[in-house]
Amino acid sequence: MPFDGIVVSAIVSELRQSLLFGKIEKVYQPESDEISLLVRAMGKNQKLILSASSSHPRIHLTHENKINPETPPTFCMLLRKHLHGGKIMDIRQVEFERIISIMIESYDELGSLAKKELLIELMGKHSNIILIDQAHNKIIDSIKRISGEVNRHREILPGKPYIAPPTHDKRNPLTISREDFQLLIESNTMGTSAHKMLYMSLQGISPVTAREVCFRGKVDSELTLSQMNTDHIQALWKALNEIILLIQQGIYQPNIIVTKQENQFIDFTVIHLHQYIEVYSRLSFDQVSTMLETYYHHKDLSDRIRQKSMDLKRFVSQTLERLLKKSQKIQEELLEAHNADQYRIFGELLTANLHQIKKGAVEAVVSNFYDEAGSKVSIPLEPKLSPAQNAQKYFKRYAKFKNAVKEKKLQLEDTVSEISYFENLLHAIETTAEIQDLEEIRTELIDEGYIRKRKSKASGKSKTPASNILSFISSEGLKIYVGKNNKQNDLLTLKLASKKDYWFHTKDIPGSHVILACEQNEPSETSILEAAELAAYFSKGQSSGNVPVDYTRVKNVKKPSGAKPGMVIYEDYRTLYITPRYNLPEILGKPKSE
Repeated sequence: MPFDGIVVSAIVSELRQSLLFGKIEKVYQPESDEISLLVRAMGKNQKLILSASSSHPRIHLTHENKINPETPPTFCMLLRKHLHGGKIMDIRQVEFERIISIMIESYDELGSLAKKELLIELMGKHSNIILIDQAHNKIIDSIKRISGEVNRHREILPGKPYIAPPTHDKRNPLTISREDFQLLIESNTMGTSAHKMLYMSLQGISPVTAREVCFRGKVDSELTLSQMNTDHIQALWKALNEIILLIQQGIYQPNIIVTKQENQFIDFTVIHLHQYIEVYSRLSFDQVSTMLETYYHHKDLSDRIRQKSMDLKRFVSQTLERLLKKSQKIQEELLEAHNADQYRIFGELLTANLHQIKKGAVEAVVSNFYDEAGSKVSIPLEPKLSPAQNAQKYFKRYAKFKNAVKEKKLQLEDTVSEISYFENLLHAIETTAEIQDLEEIRTELIDEGYIRKRKSKASGKSKTPASNILSFISSEGLKIYVGKNNKQNDLLTLKLASKKDYWFHTKDIPGSHVILACEQNEPSETSILEAAELAAYFSKGQSSGNVPVDYTRVKNVKKPSGAKPGMVIYEDYRTLYITPRYNLPEILGKPKSE
């Protein structure tokens, strides 16, 4: 559910309880499209965030402390002038739209009481925060100025009268009657689907809410109006009123919709969405603000990770593609080198038949004395060379390829090792959930000489972020550690783990190093299986069945001289075949970073 009219209704109800008659102590503008107000209300300081972000517009209470610019932006200074020390007299939703009005009383320079209105319009890329002189309905300023060149019907500029966004003749669902609902249906095109009719005709109703109305009314959301009968219309009306009644009574259920397996955030809502019961799980919250802050913090982090990982992923993918092509080429050259004996045989056959071959010939047809049947063989010649020179040419080619075999095999080993290294890097990038992990991967690539270090104005070397290794507790209480990238894998296996601990890793599959700390006792089979399952879970084989996982004592794991980060060799191991459970981290307790 986007920030629709129902969510606006819920947050307004909460803000009225928390901030009404509060005093505005501070005004900040941490982002170009975001304002935060520090309000003293209910005997405590509370921070209100108002964001006109194109992707994540919102308003809610927050505990986050963002860094503010040293020089406040112009709009921030203007808000301080008009709102500092002001009292919040009212907070209301405009109709059932995605618009919130905050009425503020403050004293101007002459000591006169003035009434100002702070409006936040939550409308995607058209979102805005506007300060209005209520007495004259004139815009004082806005966080986004909209000229007539951009929108000739609605200018948002200082001194201009405030004009509300167009309603497109949508009706307020809180006040609509049964007869009006019938007229709405009749006024729509008969080919319009049931759920589209709802969100196109009613204020503040999003497509998700429209589908929820259809779901509760047991009406196919794609059913067209021409296909609907009286029972369908009555079912929709009843389902709509069921939701409206909750809003009118102020009964809200803040929750975040998450996937059952990956626990990924899908959406948020303030009513129970029955349509998602079978498909998703939900995280419930006591407050709308807490839900919104949790959801948007997660979204902001995901966006930042996606943006920061984009370049890294592109570089690693391109390098991997180049290495795979290189490996294929070397294998082709090795195949040709393995056929080098043919050149030696050609040279020997030519040498044995020099007296029969005429200079300038393009081929020599001679008996092959290496063949028991004595069959004839045709040998290509260069006419510019003498028969003896042609023989020497084949001997040289034989020697060249024979000497190249050893070198090519070494090149292939190095290339295959490098492919494995970059496959591990790609897996780490694709599965990371923290900015810090990406910085560690970037630092590793710099240290390995694959990418150049960013130029920095600061003097001295930049510090590598501290590693956050995941830790879990097995059923019998033993600690299990999981590295999230090559740097952490090396730190965990080569420095932190005891020689008597157990080491786990998927066989020939990119994944994490996993350490089962044994302490004084030999671990049970259950703990070993759980550690192996974590190794399968934190690998590229996470969604597969019967994932092979090797395990051995840490003392049997070695890092070859010159090997890349995360690359080790091991011996005296056993292999388990594991099908990881999708909710394994929750079963073993939420992972902690150490």
